[in-house]
Amino acid sequence: MEYSEVQKIAKDTIEYIKTEIYAGMKLTEVRRLCEEKMLASGADSFWYWDVGAFVFSGDETAVSVSGREYTTSDRIIAPDDIITIDLSPQNGNIWGDYARTIILEDGKAVTDIDRIRNTEWRNGLLMEEKLHSELLEYASPQTTFEELYFHINELITASGFVNLDFLGNLGHSIVKDKNDRIYTEKGNTARLSSVEYFTFEPHISVEGSKYGYKKENIYYFSGGKLKEL
Repeated sequence: MEYSEVQKIAKDTIEYIKTEIYAGMKLTEVRRLCEEKMLASGADSFWYWDVGAFVFSGDETAVSVSGREYTTSDRIIAPDDIITIDLSPQNGNIWGDYARTIILEDGKAVTDIDRIRNTEWRNGLLMEEKLHSELLEYASPQTTFEELYFHINELITASGFVNLDFLGNLGHSIVKDKNDRIYTEKGNTARLSSVEYFTFEPHISVEGSKYGYKKENIYYFSGGKLKEL
């Protein structure tokens, strides 16, 4: 499989779960459905600590935890709720990596951000869109991971948000072994173009809020321009 094919497995799974999720469903059931969907779609395993779907709801969405320590809670989804799902399908040594924060209102996923009634949740998702747009505008093949780290974190702070990542980074390279990843972090002076693919996954919140937001895509350079996989 190509990287684009494995990433499509993750994208299709998020679209699928939006139609299946409902108030009263347990997070463990959301995880099960996502993992079964990915395996049925061509994934043969999950690269990040053998967990295919990291699922959080409510104030759990502001928690940043290593996959080594993650367990899916038995929380039950409320009619109005915020849920983050982070997927890591694999086929052979080819990874997908994709995350979205989904808003439920009146028991159904809201597919248009502008239609989210909860102002705080809407603004959080709009900020994620802004950060990904800024990445595409700012990054060039000469940009280093450290430069991107400082630029985006300054924008996060200036916009009244905080970076929730437990390591403070914003993403990582896509490699064959998770221990070989390099990160969008302070001190990493490698150029973005030195890797074939990298993720961008700012995990953000508003200072003092109990809710967090995440949007993750894989990006790569083609003809000197950054593109989403």
